[in-house]
Amino acid sequence: MQSPEEQFAHIMRTVEVDLPEGELLARLGEERPLRVKLGVDPTAPDVTLGWAVVFDLLRRFQEVGHTAVLILGDFTAQVGDPSEKSETRKRLAREEVDEHAQLLLPVIEDLLLPEPLEVRRNSEWLAGMDMHEVLDLTSRFTVARIMDRDDFTNRWDAHQPISMIEFMYPLLQAMDSVAVTADVEIGGTDQLWNLLVGRDLQERMGQRGQAVATVPLLVGTDGEKKMSQSLDNYISVRTEAEDMFGKVMSIPDPLMGQWFVLAAGADPGEVTEVAAGLADGSLHPGDTKRMLAREIVARYWGDEAAHRAEAAFDQVFREKRAPDDVPEFTLAPSPNQYLPALLADNGLVASRSEARRLIAQGAVKVEGKRVAGENLPTETISGKTVQIGKRRFARFLQPGRPA
Repeated sequence: MQSPEEQFAHIMRTVEVDLPEGELLARLGEERPLRVKLGVDPTAPDVTLGWAVVFDLLRRFQEVGHTAVLILGDFTAQVGDPSEKSETRKRLAREEVDEHAQLLLPVIEDLLLPEPLEVRRNSEWLAGMDMHEVLDLTSRFTVARIMDRDDFTNRWDAHQPISMIEFMYPLLQAMDSVAVTADVEIGGTDQLWNLLVGRDLQERMGQRGQAVATVPLLVGTDGEKKMSQSLDNYISVRTEAEDMFGKVMSIPDPLMGQWFVLAAGADPGEVTEVAAGLADGSLHPGDTKRMLAREIVARYWGDEAAHRAEAAFDQVFREKRAPDDVPEFTLAPSPNQYLPALLADNGLVASRSEARRLIAQGAVKVEGKRVAGENLPTETISGKTVQIGKRRFARFLQPGRPA
C-alpha cells in the first residue's frame, strides 16, 4: 500500500475542502481500509459529467485500497434535498425513484472499481423507523443548528415557505453515516453542510465523527450554472462519442481549465502547461478545446473512438458534409409529413415543441437547405439527408423504396 502522504496526494487531486483540517491525512495514516461513503439520491435518470466528478473521487479512494460505500438514497430521494433550493422541492414517488435507480446503478458501477465496493439502499434503515426513533433523532439537533444552513436562512429572511420535511432531510442523510459507520464522506461542495451534520450525528450517537471531503461543481455547457439535468446544460457519460465530442467543442472557452481538471481528469502538471500555453499564445483555444474533447471522449469510449469522433466533427464542421453513418428511419405512408412529429417520434428531438422551435430558427435542413414550414410533401424528404441542429443527422425512407 502507498504511504499516507502518497494516498493523500492521489485522492486530493480534485478535492476543494477537507474537514476537519488534517483529519483525512491522519485517518489514512491508520493503515487500515477506510469506509468511504458517498450518498446519491436517484432523482434523475442519467449520470452527467458533473456528477461523475464525485464518482471519480470515490474511485481514487478504491485505487489506494479503501472501501467505497455507495448509498442509493431511495428513501431520501422521496423527501428531497433542499440544498441550494430557493423553494420547497417537489417530492418524488417511490416508483419514479426506483425506476431512476435501476437506470443509474449499472452506469455508476461502471465508473467505479468492482472491489472494494459496498452498495446499500438507505430504505434499509430509514423506512422502518418508528415515531419513537424519529423523535429521538430530531432531539439531537436544535432548530438553531438547522438554521445555520444558508439556503434555509435566506428563505426565512425572504418569507418563503420551508416545510418541516426539509428540516428532516439532513438528519436522515446523517443517519446513513451512522448506519454504515463511515470513516469518510464525500460529495459536491453544495453538500458540505449535510456532510458535517453526518459527522455531528455520529459523535452524538457514540461513534467517531467522519472526515469530510468535497469536490467543486462542474459548470454546465451554458458557462453559467452548475451542470444539471433539470437545466439541460449537461453532457451524459453515456452520450455517444461523436455527440460528446461536439458538445465539448461548444463550451465557452473560459470553462476549459475547470473541465480539464474535473471532466477530463488531467493531472495538475498538464493543466498548468495548458494554462501557460493559452496565456502566452503558444496554444490556440480551438486546438486546446480539441485536446480537451479528445481526452473526455477517450475517458469514456477509448482512444480510437475519440479519434473517430474528431474526424466526424471535422467532416461536419470543416468540410460541411454529412457524416458517413447516418441513421435511417421509415416514413409513414402519406403524401405529406408533419416534421415536428417525425423528428420527435423518432427520438431526434426531445419533443414536438423543440422541433417547432428548431424549424422556426432555421436549424432544420434538408440536403443543406433550411426547411421553411412544418408540413413537407413526402417526396421532398424521402431519401434525403435531414440535419437537425449542428450535430444530428437522419435519413428518411419510404416503405419499400431504396435509399
